[in-house]
Amino acid sequence: MKVEVIERDTIKPSSPTPHHLRDLQLSFLDQIASPVFMPLILFYPRDSNTSNANRSDRLKKSLSGTLTKFYPLAGRIKDSSKINCNDEGVHYVVAHARCQVSEVVQQPDPAQLNSLLPYELDNVGELVLAIQVNIFDCGGMAIGICISHKVADALSLIMFLNSWAATARGDHSNTICPNFDLASLFPPRNMSGFMARTGIVKENIVTKRFVFSASMIDALKAKFADNASMEQTRRPTRIEALSAFIWSRFMAVTQENIEKERLYTVLHAVNLRTRMDPPLPEYYFGNISGFAIATPSMDTKEEDQGYGLVKQLRDAIKKVDGDYVRKLQEGNGHLNFMKERAAKLTKGEVVSFRFTSLCRFPLYETDFGWGKPLWVGSASLTFKNLVVFMDTGCGNGIEAWLNLEEMDMAKLQDDKELLAFVSPNHMLQI
Repeated sequence: MKVEVIERDTIKPSSPTPHHLRDLQLSFLDQIASPVFMPLILFYPRDSNTSNANRSDRLKKSLSGTLTKFYPLAGRIKDSSKINCNDEGVHYVVAHARCQVSEVVQQPDPAQLNSLLPYELDNVGELVLAIQVNIFDCGGMAIGICISHKVADALSLIMFLNSWAATARGDHSNTICPNFDLASLFPPRNMSGFMARTGIVKENIVTKRFVFSASMIDALKAKFADNASMEQTRRPTRIEALSAFIWSRFMAVTQENIEKERLYTVLHAVNLRTRMDPPLPEYYFGNISGFAIATPSMDTKEEDQGYGLVKQLRDAIKKVDGDYVRKLQEGNGHLNFMKERAAKLTKGEVVSFRFTSLCRFPLYETDFGWGKPLWVGSASLTFKNLVVFMDTGCGNGIEAWLNLEEMDMAKLQDDKELLAFVSPNHMLQI
């Protein structure tokens, strides 16, 4: 897929940010977030009623209006501790993708999708937000968004996206007034000695997308629920079952590489908004997520791997409660834990396998005035052993985006046990 940039612009808020809002302190949770861009790409078919020039113009104008409420996104990060909300603007790129949109969405290649984004994902620097609007030969469009993880989690990104879309279609009842006062809830800390870039890897990382249909997910849920050792009070959720299955297959195909002296951990991102006491409204913007950590047993037989993990993950997620949040707010204990863990990861004493889920988020509701997206995708990320779950556009299936070392991926993508549950060709139907 050849992509040529045809325009570069900077979009500023339609109204200047007041002087008393010019400095926004990052929260402790923002401080410990990885300094990378989070990507999202939304694909739309050709609109016979509107030219792409008009669509791009509407995107620019509505983005400018939306940035008056989401004013930190037009600023710049300073000293990894604050955002200078100086209205410097959002980098906005228009590009020509020389292929059909159907070619991309029917069988997406994660490595190629990065060309639909305005920046490499580890090239975040001071930027907060950047956007690339890609026009295909057929007239279809893909909007590629990069947002700094130092400023937002996935739920915050989607909050911004849907507010921008509502503004674009003139639906002002669905625009949001975000709250950026996260630093008062999670006060910033002295971060000396903390390596925020731990875990960021580019070399030899391969990203593949595996699609699991609703029926196959149900089969996996039944597979783990029927195991006699489970002692479960309820069946596994979709995400619990898929996480346990992918972990078990990863361990099975890399078994000869497992070192007994290493600690293998499974992490699951957890939204903290609903787990605070009282719960935090969804319009709070920033990094408001934590990680549940499980340590699976390495002594189980290959055919038993994954069964115990469902319960372990569930128990670990239960521990992300009000007490967990209060310890985060106190900060120092968690910061010391993060430093120790980073040191062990760097030395190879700990192997981390991480899951994060965007399922049930309203990604497919992002209508800028020309209909809902055909497909919403991610890209090839800069982390080893990271799995991102996303809903399929229809049918209640789940896409699992796996980022693994090249050697591990080569083994996993040929694993017959895994492929028995994956949809053939991983193709999307449009």
